[in-house]
Amino acid sequence: MAAIPATVGGTPVLILKEGSTRTRGREAQRNNLNAAITLSEIVRSSLGPRGMDKMLVDSLGDVTITNDGATILKEMEIEHPAAKMMVEVAKSTDVEAGDGTTSAVVLAGELLKKAEELLDMDVHPTIIVDGYKRATSMALQFLKEIAQEVKPTDRNILKLIAMTALRSKVVREYSDQLAKIAVDAILKVAREENGKYNVRLDDVKVEKKAGGSVMETKLINGIVLDKEIVHSGMPRKIVNAKIAILNSPLEIEKTEFDAKISIERPEQIKAFLEEEQKILKEMVDKIVEAGANVVLCQKGIDDIAQHYLAKAGVIAVRRVKESDIEKASKATGARIVTSVNELTKDDLGYAGLVEERKVGEDKWVFIEQCKDPRSVTILIRGGTEKMVDEADRALHDALCVVKDVVTYPYIVAGAGSPEIEVAMRIRKKAETIAGKEQLAVLRFADALESIPSALAENAGMDPIDIIAELRKQHEAGNKWYGIDIVSKKTSDSWAANVLEPLLVKEQIVKSASEAASMILRIDDVIAAGKLKEKEKPPKPPSEEGGAGELD
Repeated sequence: MAAIPATVGGTPVLILKEGSTRTRGREAQRNNLNAAITLSEIVRSSLGPRGMDKMLVDSLGDVTITNDGATILKEMEIEHPAAKMMVEVAKSTDVEAGDGTTSAVVLAGELLKKAEELLDMDVHPTIIVDGYKRATSMALQFLKEIAQEVKPTDRNILKLIAMTALRSKVVREYSDQLAKIAVDAILKVAREENGKYNVRLDDVKVEKKAGGSVMETKLINGIVLDKEIVHSGMPRKIVNAKIAILNSPLEIEKTEFDAKISIERPEQIKAFLEEEQKILKEMVDKIVEAGANVVLCQKGIDDIAQHYLAKAGVIAVRRVKESDIEKASKATGARIVTSVNELTKDDLGYAGLVEERKVGEDKWVFIEQCKDPRSVTILIRGGTEKMVDEADRALHDALCVVKDVVTYPYIVAGAGSPEIEVAMRIRKKAETIAGKEQLAVLRFADALESIPSALAENAGMDPIDIIAELRKQHEAGNKWYGIDIVSKKTSDSWAANVLEPLLVKEQIVKSASEAASMILRIDDVIAAGKLKEKEKPPKPPSEEGGAGELD
């Protein structure tokens, strides 16, 4: 329909612009539901350790191979507005919890599929939304009840949590080593405040470089700068480094206003250059007097200053990024100084070793062996760029889940066991709810079982048989029974060390429920017409050849 129909005194009135479209009621709902459900079906096959990978080719021909839900949806160029809301589900889950993005999208799709059944039975969308809201509160309450509190700094538990997140990634065979790196990194930057731990993921710097193997990925107690030492005469390695960090240039700064110097005799040029040299030498002398033997500068370093620094045996790195300057300050304990004249020995940081090393074809500066670093670096290696990128995505999820447990120390078993347990408890509670809302609550419980169902399906098992077996085990009181994808049976997931943070499970339920409810409440889609390209003016006859040509 091109416009909303309205008449005044029998004359039609056009409210929308030409080219606009409007869909209403059941048709609008069905379009939105189908788009969102289709998107969830795309990522469903990538869920779990046996999930398949997706190859995404963008408009420039760049290829991404991954099974990370957030990455799949981010790389896809999605047009449909309701499908875009599913992308938001993945993004919010990724930002808040760092893992569980695929599960959140699969659950949101399943909630919409179940809602479609109720809409076909003439249940009003508002009743479905109210039922889902009620069931969400129940699910969060039951998850908290079954969760186990753990010690936030228990390395064994944290490593198992990280390994569970890594098992579903392309780099799963390296999960033991990557999990250990993730745990060590988070515990080094975690800070205790009022009995609780606080972790900033920004304090863990991740550097990627293709070459070698993923096994060569390592944690550095300090910072790695993708820069090289500025002068060939400087040492390439310093033990027991005293580090000065400057965010001002080691150069003669130009004046902010235009200035002219009148030179009449050659001696004046010489005096002028000598004065410049003297100022730069004084700057270097200040650094050396303070006791620094390594300088990290956010701005430029003059060639003459480089020469004097090299003569003094000082390593210098210039034009370091602001973010790296801050991380270097946290890692070494150095204070960022705005002027060389203010530099004292108290402003210096410490590192056991500063060294320039060749990484692939580039030279990088490694600042390591810091005493109590509040910022660390993970250097990721891998045989190809694609493998390095996937290792980076996997390590991001591992770091996030470890951070989740350190900051909110509650965990549950994985492998679909909490979903089955919560679904069973919701069904029992639903018996006390009157009216059609009960139908929505029961459908929410059914949708929760789509997670273990997808895990079983992707592992080549019969989902109907597996869900029936799991329900039987949970009715018997075995609350941690989930899917063992290796033996293709059901087993105790807690005993199998398949553990996940409670925060991830809570975020999956919240994000999926909110997205499904938002899409269900839409009954009218009004879309503006697309902008047309301006018509090109006709070519003059002379350009077309023939009529306008001169003899």
